[in-house]
Amino acid sequence: MPFPFEVSFEQVQANPEAYIEAIFACLVSEFLVLPRGQGFVEYPVFERGYEALKQATAGFREVTPATLEAVVLDVPIALIVLRTMLGFTPPEWAYIATQRTGVVLSQGAARTLDRKIRLDPTQPWGRGKLTRERVRVLLEAACQLLAEGVPSVDSDKIHRLDKADTKAGISTIRTMAELGVPYAMLLYERFLGRPSAGHRDSVSELVGDVMESAIEDVLSAAGISYRKTKRAESIVGFDQTPDFIIPSEFNPQVVIEAKITEDDGTARDKVTRVQHLERLSTQGQPPNQPKFEVIACIGGRGFGVRREDMRKLLYATKGKVFTFNLLDTLVEYMRLKEFKTK
Repeated sequence: MPFPFEVSFEQVQANPEAYIEAIFACLVSEFLVLPRGQGFVEYPVFERGYEALKQATAGFREVTPATLEAVVLDVPIALIVLRTMLGFTPPEWAYIATQRTGVVLSQGAARTLDRKIRLDPTQPWGRGKLTRERVRVLLEAACQLLAEGVPSVDSDKIHRLDKADTKAGISTIRTMAELGVPYAMLLYERFLGRPSAGHRDSVSELVGDVMESAIEDVLSAAGISYRKTKRAESIVGFDQTPDFIIPSEFNPQVVIEAKITEDDGTARDKVTRVQHLERLSTQGQPPNQPKFEVIACIGGRGFGVRREDMRKLLYATKGKVFTFNLLDTLVEYMRLKEFKTK
């Protein structure tokens, strides 16, 4: 069975199911393997932060902003251990800290602080005023939350701190530290929290970079001029900026959208982006004379979930859909060959 980019669009329209199957068969998922990326925290490092936190608070009996601040400045990874206990993302912690203390801590500042720790988790911090102020705001909010425990909520709701180690505030953390965690409860909280979710989110751009880097290699090997756009970059003439423009944004003849995703919702969003580019390419143009060719390069199981989404993608690109292992044919079958110099 040929691939949709190897035949005319009329043939794709006449038998779309067969070409959907052809693309599905080539989609490869690597969701079991994630890139480490900069800032990956090994377990021994995380455990060091936990033990430092435990020792500094006398087994979580003296949990105050002052005791926590001392250990966090000396062993910064302890701040991430504390955040993990709370179950918050850095922006969530910043938001609730601002709400609780009245001191404004931006979500961007919280992300920066968190990343700074992950890049150098055990290097003691200097006593810079700004860092200490930000840490103090976070710790004050954490101590308030842990002192209060879980408040009553409506029966159709669940509180974020209603988990094995924080249900009764610091007393349950102390119990867990002394007795260990029941395996069934550990599994349940893992079920609620998705294993590796935080790390997966932090390296999501690196996952996408695998596809974009492969496309760059193909274009460079053929000596094709191209413009690779940046995240959230604004390009004149495009209200939604594509990932690649060939040969340049001043004379777009081919655009490429690239995405690897294991989530069908994200895949649907990418399909919508491609459809929008297709409409942009035909806007004000004579029939069958688009301003530029639209190509989709995709990977991951997210694109293999909804057949209707794949049908839309095939129609929006006129069959020009490539998976990771088909990129070696990208130049041969597309208008890209018009710009080939090697």
